[in-house]
Amino acid sequence: MDILSIIIGIVAGVIGGFGIAKFLEKSNVSNLIKNAKKEAASILKDAKVEAEATKKEKILQAKEKFLELKAEHEQVILARDKKTAEAEKRTRDKESQISNELSKAKKATEEAENKIAEFTAKTELLERKQVEIERLHKSQIEQLEVISGLSAEEAKEQLVESLKAEAKTNAMSFIQDTVEEAKLTAQQEAKKIIINTIQRVGTEEAVENCVSVFNIESDDVKGRIIGREGRNIRALEAATGVEIIVDDTPEAIILSCFDPVRREIARLALHKLVTDGRIHPARIEEVVAKTAKQIDEEIIETGKRTVIDLGIHGLHPELIKVVGRMKYRSSYGQNLLQHSREVAKLCGIMAAELGLNVKLAKRAGLLHDIGKVPDTESELPHAILGMQWAEKYGEKEEVCNAIGAHHDEIEMKSLISPIIQVCDAISGARPGARRQVLDSYIQRLKDLEDIAFGFGGVKNAYAIQAGRELRVIVESEKVSDEAASNLSFDISQKIQTEMTYPGQVKITVIRETRAVNIAK
Repeated sequence: MDILSIIIGIVAGVIGGFGIAKFLEKSNVSNLIKNAKKEAASILKDAKVEAEATKKEKILQAKEKFLELKAEHEQVILARDKKTAEAEKRTRDKESQISNELSKAKKATEEAENKIAEFTAKTELLERKQVEIERLHKSQIEQLEVISGLSAEEAKEQLVESLKAEAKTNAMSFIQDTVEEAKLTAQQEAKKIIINTIQRVGTEEAVENCVSVFNIESDDVKGRIIGREGRNIRALEAATGVEIIVDDTPEAIILSCFDPVRREIARLALHKLVTDGRIHPARIEEVVAKTAKQIDEEIIETGKRTVIDLGIHGLHPELIKVVGRMKYRSSYGQNLLQHSREVAKLCGIMAAELGLNVKLAKRAGLLHDIGKVPDTESELPHAILGMQWAEKYGEKEEVCNAIGAHHDEIEMKSLISPIIQVCDAISGARPGARRQVLDSYIQRLKDLEDIAFGFGGVKNAYAIQAGRELRVIVESEKVSDEAASNLSFDISQKIQTEMTYPGQVKITVIRETRAVNIAK
């Protein structure tokens, strides 16, 4: 009973709870609906407010855009109106300008027509005057022909010939003045270059002799050098090719030979023999052979030192040896190596002054006299022989030509060739550089004067300046000014072909005309 009532109670409670829940749920739903309606009304209200605001904003934006487009449109219209106005203005200006130009052209046309008419009138007047002048000129020519006895063509020819002669005289005078001025300028420049070259080179001059003096401590050594029955001195002369003069000169023996190499070998060999004390033919031959070998080595060393001092590179060993041998050669008493070194320096300086190849000029200057030291006797001139050696040992064409042409044996083909010739003359012709025997010197002066006397019209001839100038005085009645110039050239050519001389010889022909009258 109790359980059933409890169950009934529970069921009644559940049903009551369910009813209460339904009631509460219905009440909540009603509240939710009310609240939703309120929120919907609020949202709708807010949406309307926002829509109104958006509408107003869009309307404002549309108005602004409209105003902006309107302003742009107005600006476009204004710009177009401005362009139209400017075009109209330009058109009006053009029309005005064209109108002015048309008026000016019309006025110019009228002026031109007036001038043409005036010119036509003047031309007709000039034609009439020209006809009248021609008539008068023809009449004057006829009168002049009657007076002079010459036709117009003959008179014209005479006038043309006279003008030709006058023009020729003026032209010759102008040419002569121009040539003289050019010669003066060229001589001044040449003298300047030569003087600068000589001033920049200073070399010592040593005159070579054909004899050497060998000093001894006492005259007892002379007997040992001569040997029993002269066998030592004969062996020494045979081995060296040097003449040994033993005379009464105290404490001295003279070695005589034209070849300085053999003379030097003899001097050194004799010094070694006297120092060693053993003097006999076998010893003499041994010492002379060793000394000759020593001299050969010294020759090569001298050649190498010379080319290094001058800055010359790539020279063939045989040419270096030839350069060293020049130390033991002399020309008119002037040491050949010293002369060649001086010529090389002069050539280098002169080539630099003229803007030429300095190294090539030095090379040619050093080698220009190598033909004077041949191994064997040759009939060729030393310039030609030296040129052949230079060609054989691979020297350049300019160097070979300069060597062969420095005494005019062949034609000069480069600018270096005359430089070598000039520098050779400067080195050899300077006072004190060379020495000649008095008899040959006097004979050379006499030969110079005799060559001058061999020409007709020569009154006197004088060799001056140590034979470097020949002054010839001619008879003015027999020799004209032009002939005097030709005579100077002929004498110079004959001297070149018939004589041998150092340097150069200047030939001056003097023609003097005297007018003498006596007042009584």
